[in-house]
Amino acid sequence: MAKKNPNGAGSITRRKDGLYEARVYVTTTEGEKKRISRYGKTYDEAAEALARAKELEEKGVPTPTKAVKVGEYLTYWLAEIVKPNQRETTYDKYETMVRLYLVPKLGTKRLTKLGIQDVRTLFSRLRADEVGGATQQECMKVLRNALNRAIREELLLRNVAELVDMPKADSKEVIPWTVSEAITFLRSARAHRLCAAFVLALALAFRRGELLGLRWVDIDFSTGTIHPRRQVQRKKGKGLALVDLKTEASTGALPLPRLCLEALGERRELQRREKARAGLDWTEYDLIFTTETGGPVDPDGFSDTFERRVRRSGVRRIPLKDTRHTTASLLAALEVHPNDAQKILRHARVTTTLGIYTHVTTTTQRAAASALGERFRELMDRVPDPQEVVALRPHELPASRPALAAPLPESQIFVPGLIPKTLPEPLA
Repeated sequence: MAKKNPNGAGSITRRKDGLYEARVYVTTTEGEKKRISRYGKTYDEAAEALARAKELEEKGVPTPTKAVKVGEYLTYWLAEIVKPNQRETTYDKYETMVRLYLVPKLGTKRLTKLGIQDVRTLFSRLRADEVGGATQQECMKVLRNALNRAIREELLLRNVAELVDMPKADSKEVIPWTVSEAITFLRSARAHRLCAAFVLALALAFRRGELLGLRWVDIDFSTGTIHPRRQVQRKKGKGLALVDLKTEASTGALPLPRLCLEALGERRELQRREKARAGLDWTEYDLIFTTETGGPVDPDGFSDTFERRVRRSGVRRIPLKDTRHTTASLLAALEVHPNDAQKILRHARVTTTLGIYTHVTTTTQRAAASALGERFRELMDRVPDPQEVVALRPHELPASRPALAAPLPESQIFVPGLIPKTLPEPLA
């Protein structure tokens, strides 16, 4: 009489089609005991599959009862994990990578059967389709995040995307402004109603959302510090919104140089007069940089305004986001320690700061940057060119500065084409 296998040992039999079937009871992801089958062309293959299933059971790892496909899992991950827990901008970015690249090329693959070669083939196809290196890197990050979550939910034992090298991307060299170019730009923008925003962007490397989300309550004039906490973002279908900054590095307190304190003082006075002019049309958000009626400034509109001011100043064109590189280079020229510069620039990793620090090397540049603060302050005291006045009426300039020779008419408070024609509506 044949000896009976003990309970839980499983069994292997040969089917009529020649395959070997291994069967064993396991705990499913639903918490139930269920008998599953594993197959092999030979007895040894079936025995190996049986041994793997028993090993997982002994370790307490549940076995999925349904063969989930990559596309199905990514859809679930976006809806149940990413959307409730991440910012809307993060969700939109992840959803784009999943919809355009991951699902079309991996969606029909069984999640548990996804292998290293499948991931390599994915990126080979993306390169063949001439998808940019930066997009490929973002795609890899999304896939790795999703598979890490699958491991946490005990759907996978390993993350095959972690075993594949990150795609390479050509880094675009950023050539920041020199001290002279920064001064020329600020001199040109001296009389603009948002001049203080340009000063803070260059002196403290604020990102545009952070800059436009600054509130008066975030400033302590007695200690000369600023503590950014919010940022302005445009939400799909909802308009502009104030949201919390997402990292501790972004919310750290920053010391305000004398130059910035003076610029903010002038900005506060100008805003008081704008509020008086707006009357009942003013909407109070306590924001430092606002529209003429107190609402938040559209980040895209602010970038456009910056670019128009750059063209008007005649200096070499750089996008607003590259002003952070200018600040980093000036800090390097001043021989500020990278760890201190990291805190000012609010980089999550000091390696990012060190990567930017390579721009400034010459002694003459260091000497020029040493005088940056005082030279900035000097230009703030200069009388602006009458052709460049776009926000302050002559009689509204601070009393310590000489008035312009000829007052501008009321219709020329703003120069046509300099500010976006339609300013963002206040938040609902």
